[in-house]
Amino acid sequence: MSRIGKNPVLIPEGVKIKITGNNINVEGPKGVQEWDSHPEIDISEVDGELHVERPSDSISHKSLHGTTRQIINNMVLGVSDGFVKELEVIGIGYQALVKDNRLKLQVGYSHDIYFDVPEGIIIKSDRSSIRIEGIDKQLVGAVAAKIRSFRKPEPYKGKGIRYKDEYVRSKQGKTVGE
Repeated sequence: MSRIGKNPVLIPEGVKIKITGNNINVEGPKGVQEWDSHPEIDISEVDGELHVERPSDSISHKSLHGTTRQIINNMVLGVSDGFVKELEVIGIGYQALVKDNRLKLQVGYSHDIYFDVPEGIIIKSDRSSIRIEGIDKQLVGAVAAKIRSFRKPEPYKGKGIRYKDEYVRSKQGKTVGE
């Protein structure tokens, strides 16, 4: 039995869930999310909890069981609390500014990088840090990874864009020979 799949999804107050066939609609104070689950996975609501069941112990059903439960749990958490990723911009002259739903990055290239913020994502910036907020966990993570990819942290001086809690191992660099 899947350890994650067998756990029920707790529904907090203020969150409404509507199940129609294999379509799940989750509505909460932060917004609405909708997702189509696999038709063979059974989802039922009992006493303020969602239960995910699989028809057999085949490998494909086992993998869908835990994944389905976790996606639904992330939807419930997203519409009730939301998700946040924080990035740091480190380097002399490196900065990030948000203007008119567009992120402007100055990260050591000869030109500025402009990133259009996708719908459903809120980006806040104060020059050396970037805060990404949204109700869709996958989209928040994808946007953070895309912004980080514009200038990944390098190991010699540590310059670049990194996650707030990310550790970048420093290398020694060149030494003068005798």
